[in-house]
Amino acid sequence: MSFLKGLFGKKEAPQRQLDHPSKLLKGDMISLDDSFALPPQLRGQQLRVESISTYEYQRKQQTEWALKGHGNDTIFLSLDEDDETYLAFSIKINRSIVEHIFDLDQFGTIFEENEQAQLTTLKLPSELVAEFSQWLGKEYHQVNFAQFGYFHREDYRGKKPPQDADGPTGDEFESYHLLDEDEKYAIDVEVYADGDTDVMLTLYRPLSDIRDYWPGK
Repeated sequence: MSFLKGLFGKKEAPQRQLDHPSKLLKGDMISLDDSFALPPQLRGQQLRVESISTYEYQRKQQTEWALKGHGNDTIFLSLDEDDETYLAFSIKINRSIVEHIFDLDQFGTIFEENEQAQLTTLKLPSELVAEFSQWLGKEYHQVNFAQFGYFHREDYRGKKPPQDADGPTGDEFESYHLLDEDEKYAIDVEVYADGDTDVMLTLYRPLSDIRDYWPGK
């Protein structure tokens, strides 16, 4: 038997099958379609999973993958799962960009409890058109107000995030979510307990926009 083992060698472990974004691990890579329907930050890009985080809500958890390509932009990916599953790509924007995209008084109604915020995007300055125009709808309506949750900088798929004597150990936040009429675009705002606020432009795309997957080492 030892002679046969030496002759045929050890069997190689089967390569991990990676054929769906829900299976992505840190170090994996994806390539995206080169369609002009995608903004330049996504079009034809090869993106590597840099980190995986978890949003914990009262009745659900959501995984977020942070992706990086050749540029400086970090692309955030999550999955929008309803009757069908869609890719939800997001980019963070700072206050100065928010001011160029929305009227700030109108934007402030997002945080007013008795208001159902309605946002209309402004005409972009020419220097911002290429970078942001394909991330934006024309009109948005608010669908979520101050949804409470915890953000964890770890991957907790298939298990419950840890707790201590005071409850969940993640960063506390409240989220605000707005959709455009066709539900192709969203504005996501997260306000953390320390006052930090993240504003994200989100774009929903079909799973087929991921053309190839490469498992990491």
